[in-house]
Amino acid sequence: MVYKPIIIVAGEPNSIFSEIFFKSLKLKKFKSPIILIASQKIIKLQMRKLNIKIKIRLIDFANLKKIQLDNKKINLINVSFNQKKPFDVITSKSNNYIRESFDIALKILNTKITNKLINGPISKKHFLKKKYLGITEYLAYKTNSKNFAMLIYNKDLSICPITTHLPIKKVSKYISKDIIKKKIQLLDVFFKKYLKKKPRIAVTGLNPHCESIDAFNEDEKIIKPSIKSLIQSNYKIFGPFAADTIFLKKNRSKYNIIVGMYHDQVLAPMKTLFEYNAINITLGLPFLRISPDHGPNEKMTGKNKSDPASLIKAITFLDTK
Repeated sequence: MVYKPIIIVAGEPNSIFSEIFFKSLKLKKFKSPIILIASQKIIKLQMRKLNIKIKIRLIDFANLKKIQLDNKKINLINVSFNQKKPFDVITSKSNNYIRESFDIALKILNTKITNKLINGPISKKHFLKKKYLGITEYLAYKTNSKNFAMLIYNKDLSICPITTHLPIKKVSKYISKDIIKKKIQLLDVFFKKYLKKKPRIAVTGLNPHCESIDAFNEDEKIIKPSIKSLIQSNYKIFGPFAADTIFLKKNRSKYNIIVGMYHDQVLAPMKTLFEYNAINITLGLPFLRISPDHGPNEKMTGKNKSDPASLIKAITFLDTK
């Protein structure tokens, strides 16, 4: 059986990513060839710092169709970036390097050689500069994808926020019947296509206990009608539920996905329950994009103490698709 390669954009060079990448290769063997897009100079610096000994094979992305790939060496597409120290503080100096890495990955994905992409952590503050809410939105823009969703996936329970990295004061303005329906449809399609199951979906309310002292109650006017309409279209969807109790064991065990109205409403309990035993999947792109469920963690760079579990799960998920 021929396995499509997995493209990995290393992302922010001054992060824990290189450490967890090397640990992942050491701890598990993967069937799909892995193509790392990163700076050869930086990778070698970090390998020396972390005392990693593995050979690198430089490859040209323009000739990928002619290359026989395996994981005996690191298949590296080199992106130039000048940095003298193996790890340094995160600044905007790495922006062009990260942008070029993504551009190369997207060019490869456009050739249809593969449909698998993983990216390492990116500094939202420096790279995105408030232009995009997150890499989810950045990749949606780059691929002209209008309907997309963030799924934090664990085999026992997954979550999806209707809005992502928005300030709380703006959340209610971005919630609509149309947005809720489109994201639920993406979740349903993904679970049926890749996990071979029709998901049971619970939806939280926006307000505490699904109640509001305001004349306009989003739970009554937007969320309930959306759920009712989706039920009529044969979706297994339930709610709205109060966010403070839906994650109780006896409640969450009834569902595959809990959909929340804003980022931390569902990510905080998810990470409390599973820590880094989850992966971030972007739905609605023309390819499968996954990122480990953690950030750059600048304070831990170079210490060789970071847990690779989330990256291993990300690669393993794509390794079977």
